[in-house]
Amino acid sequence: MYTDHGWIMKRAEITPDSTALIDVHTGQRWSYRELAVRTAGFVETFHSAGLRKGERVAVLSHNRIDLFAILFACAGRGLIYVPMNWRLSEGELRYIVDDSGPSLLLHDDEHAGRAAGLGVPAIPLDSVPSASVYPLSEKVACRPDDPWMMIYTGGTTGRPKGVVLTFQSVNWNALNTIVSWSLSARDRTLNYMPLFHTGGLNALSLPILMAGGTVVIGRKFDPEEAIRALNEYQTTISLFVPTMHQSMLDTDLFWETDFPTVDVFLSGGAPCPQTVYDAYRRKGERFKEGYGMTEAGPNNFVIDPDTAMKKRGAVGKSMQFNEVRIVDSKGRICRPGEVGELHLRGRHLFSHYWNNEEATREALKDGWFSTGDLATLDEDGDCFIVGRKKEMIISGGENIYPQEVEQCLIGHDGVKEIAVIGIPDRKWGERVVAFITAHPANVPKTEELLRHCAQTLGSYKIPKDFFFIQELPKTDIGKIDKKKLAKMAKELKKEEMQHPGQSG
Repeated sequence: MYTDHGWIMKRAEITPDSTALIDVHTGQRWSYRELAVRTAGFVETFHSAGLRKGERVAVLSHNRIDLFAILFACAGRGLIYVPMNWRLSEGELRYIVDDSGPSLLLHDDEHAGRAAGLGVPAIPLDSVPSASVYPLSEKVACRPDDPWMMIYTGGTTGRPKGVVLTFQSVNWNALNTIVSWSLSARDRTLNYMPLFHTGGLNALSLPILMAGGTVVIGRKFDPEEAIRALNEYQTTISLFVPTMHQSMLDTDLFWETDFPTVDVFLSGGAPCPQTVYDAYRRKGERFKEGYGMTEAGPNNFVIDPDTAMKKRGAVGKSMQFNEVRIVDSKGRICRPGEVGELHLRGRHLFSHYWNNEEATREALKDGWFSTGDLATLDEDGDCFIVGRKKEMIISGGENIYPQEVEQCLIGHDGVKEIAVIGIPDRKWGERVVAFITAHPANVPKTEELLRHCAQTLGSYKIPKDFFFIQELPKTDIGKIDKKKLAKMAKELKKEEMQHPGQSG
């Protein structure tokens, strides 16, 4: 019988022999029947442990296909799945454990020691046996608004927040994605996004499993391994963050390889440089950007790849079952071309932040979620994300969007990676500074970059400082970490004041 929380078992009845999951690292392949049997094994384990509806089950593990069985088993028992970022420090992990209060912690072998020190009953993933049969003997009644998973945000603006996603949140995101992006059982996706992140779980993995397709899971991203896997597993649609795309484009293998089964390459998690668009256009591959957040889907927009290539940076129109609006500082709807804050509405939204009523009230008002992102619509109604509201630079009273400056600088042949931030300035309020990773054979001089910027940017938008570093710091999913860059800028400016004339 179908339920909001038991659809994977229904899928196993419909297409039991179809391949559900493949693990690039181990070579394991699970049919939908095997996924259901493995899920039932975890259900029995949770039942034997006496876990009751609403209790939390934490997981500390590298990417592996077993994690989906745990996720679906939590759904079967009405438990809340809490995937933890294994890259965090012990103190950061302990904060999440203290905040979420899990009753059980599942872990892989590599994290056994860390799991043992967190003060939660812990069991190894590999110690849980499969069930002999998968129809569940005891069903737990769940409502659409019951929590299914809790994903902690990156905490770039303070302590991480537990984003509570209900069955409705997750399932409507999946259904909306299937309908809006025309997914079907023929689709196969390669996923290197971490499975403690909404991009790894909800962007494509769960929608494709709901549709009866195949999800191929990679562990640690390697560009050449990913390129080979795209073809070996006959993938059709895959999501990578911009830094992953750039890593693949930097290999000879990418340019030597055809991708006969790939319908489209997706980019998400951060604004995509124009150079990535150029590379996919030269290669003759279809490519487009998406936009999402843990609190909303993460999928919110749909755009045809041909339109995306013509309107670089556009994420398109709202999907079939959600709404978007852009409002100014006074709450008025913006006209085309005006920049305002992006708001989202739909059944895919999260229900609340765990143990944080104040943050929930600030984010959710009258059914709309305030994203904190700045956006604009063109005359056709296609949306462009301009940047984070908190990252907007105000210099001399002028609003400056880092993304615009970054897109300009990445167009210089010597710039490999770029990040632009604002730092405090006594005269201007904030000053624009750029961090650059240069191509070793073509390191640009500051004067060249200034001339390059002057061709397309107003003088107030041009960076006052250029800092050349070997590698830009990244977050756990490969996004450039601007919080760390702000700290670096502060230190570099301090050094410059002590030793004038030595900056880039």
